[in-house]
Amino acid sequence: MTEPRHRLMGYVREEIMPHRFCAGCGCGTVLNVFVNAVDELAMDPTRMVCVSGIGCSAWIPSPYFRSDTLHTTHGRPIAYATGVKIMRPDLNVVVIAGDGDIAGIGGNHLIHAARRNIDLSVLMVNNMIYGMTGGQVAPTTPLGVKTSTTPHRNIEPPFKVAEVVAAAGASYVARWTTYHVFQLKKAMQRAMTKKGFSFIEIVSQCPENYGRRIGLKTGAELLRKIKEQSVRVKKAQEMSEEELQHKIVVGELCDLDRPEFVTQLHEVTKEQVESFSLENAS
Repeated sequence: MTEPRHRLMGYVREEIMPHRFCAGCGCGTVLNVFVNAVDELAMDPTRMVCVSGIGCSAWIPSPYFRSDTLHTTHGRPIAYATGVKIMRPDLNVVVIAGDGDIAGIGGNHLIHAARRNIDLSVLMVNNMIYGMTGGQVAPTTPLGVKTSTTPHRNIEPPFKVAEVVAAAGASYVARWTTYHVFQLKKAMQRAMTKKGFSFIEIVSQCPENYGRRIGLKTGAELLRKIKEQSVRVKKAQEMSEEELQHKIVVGELCDLDRPEFVTQLHEVTKEQVESFSLENAS
């Protein structure tokens, strides 16, 4: 077991390990799965750029993963990642950030990146709350949950982020949890090798700021609850909205081929440069 572990440690910055995530947090699991997915694909980290925003999940690639990383402003990782991909389409660009970052503050960037089908892999770690900034209600917080900004109870229905991204036009969309580690790894590999906009919603446990508010104070307790709530896509199709109210629908939501934005953008640019050259030559 020593040799594989040593090989995998080459993908992380050993000088700052072990990680500083809270006890029981799912971010360490996501980092572990991501590193294994990259290793099995034999991807070169020097040909990757990881982009994150602000929040607990943003610390997964920055500073732990050994690649070029951009730790950007809150809600803007997809915007930064788009710029990287346009200028360097040869690189594999991966966004890793939380639900408040991606679906809340950065929701506009998410929807339009999916609509344009930009060749990015977005991993959204959904802990159902603003975990780092004080436990405020997030767009993914379930109904009835008490948070620092909804002290009586949350009355807003949670955002069905993966479904919205699929409807917006993404090439690949899946939802898994930190309990489904093998399925999650396979989905990450599909996302990072799929042309076009790929999105994975990763439902994750947050004992510190979410779990204690619902009476589950350890990562193990939250993982058991996540497991019990999870329903596969095929089974969910046979269930009513009422039956699905407190469920987590897991699996692939879409996997299709569409024209990709950056490729088309560079084709248009090339056409215009050639046209300009011909005009000046004549």
